[in-house]
Amino acid sequence: MGFQDAFNFVLQNPLVTGTIEYVKIVGGAMIPKRKEVPASPAVPQPPLICTNPIWKHVYSGSYFVRLAGVCGATAVALGAYGAHVIYPKEGREELRKIYETANRYHFLHSLALLAVPLCRWPRTSGSFLALGMVLFCGTCYYHALTGKSELRWLTPVGGSFLIVGWLAMIL
Repeated sequence: MGFQDAFNFVLQNPLVTGTIEYVKIVGGAMIPKRKEVPASPAVPQPPLICTNPIWKHVYSGSYFVRLAGVCGATAVALGAYGAHVIYPKEGREELRKIYETANRYHFLHSLALLAVPLCRWPRTSGSFLALGMVLFCGTCYYHALTGKSELRWLTPVGGSFLIVGWLAMIL
């Protein structure tokens, strides 16, 4: 009897095979079951600032994009009016500088209104920018065209609204 025959004899012995089955059954019951670990809660993601590209905002008819078009056209028209009709001659340099400042701010903030639909709170920033343009640029235009300064106290208020409008775009 060789080694292989002795090994087969041991493996075929009912005492050995029964013991192996017994260990499988009892031993398996003694191994602790793996507890299911609850899924970790999802980490909240910051909201997306812009979910659509800018051309979808433009074609969606956003009020501030349309307002930017109106304000931009008005700024160009008032710039041409001031340069060719009101101040073509020398003389009223101080009023001309005020008019040019109003026109520059009017045009730049008209462009800023184009970006309003892309920010987080477009109504807030757009409203502050629009109101700031009316108060700041409007009072400067009024002073430059009439020479009266009774509404100039509103100019810094309008400038403050422009600043708040820009800050609302970054929040």
